[in-house]
Amino acid sequence: MQYQEILRRLEQHYFGAKPGLDFENPYQLLVATILSAQCTDVRVNQVTKSLFAHYPDAHALEKAEYETLSDEIHSCGFYSVKAKNLIATAKILCEQYGGEVPPDMDALVQLPGVGRKTANVVLSCAFGIPGLAVDTHVFRVSHRLGLSDAKDPEGTEMQLCAIIPQESWGSAHHWLIHHGRQICSARSPKCKDCFLADICPFYQEQKEQK
Repeated sequence: MQYQEILRRLEQHYFGAKPGLDFENPYQLLVATILSAQCTDVRVNQVTKSLFAHYPDAHALEKAEYETLSDEIHSCGFYSVKAKNLIATAKILCEQYGGEVPPDMDALVQLPGVGRKTANVVLSCAFGIPGLAVDTHVFRVSHRLGLSDAKDPEGTEMQLCAIIPQESWGSAHHWLIHHGRQICSARSPKCKDCFLADICPFYQEQKEQK
């Protein structure tokens, strides 16, 4: 099937692709991923460098002053909501999980500021538990390549997981993200330079419309 060839080429081209966020443990990845909403990984990494020095764990973060934390994460955007979510999440981690991040989807999505995308990133990258996070890049690229036609991220996740071997879910997430950032951008995709152009439904459609 064509999707198998698409996935084979993506793996070949982006083999070894890693997360763009800097982290050393599940707590740091959770915080960084919450901050990454509507923000670049580069900016988040700049902010978390000092943030983790001030708040090395959930116990420290739950005691953070809202105004102070808001100022520290201001450049990440939506700092008011993110600051509230981070403090609330830290409190839950301390009260219910001894300050540790639970390696469980149902528990993670109950945390303020955490949806399936963030939960899958944490499960896959921090715990090695199979998960395929669907962000804007994964959603866009998978639809252009004909890997999914679902109307929402959760439906896209289900469709991708159905055609990608479970052991490759985490890796495929990174393949699709890197492709979206390097070639298949939202506004100006580099279709003529793409190694998937000959089998890409989106590119073929664009050519027919010209």
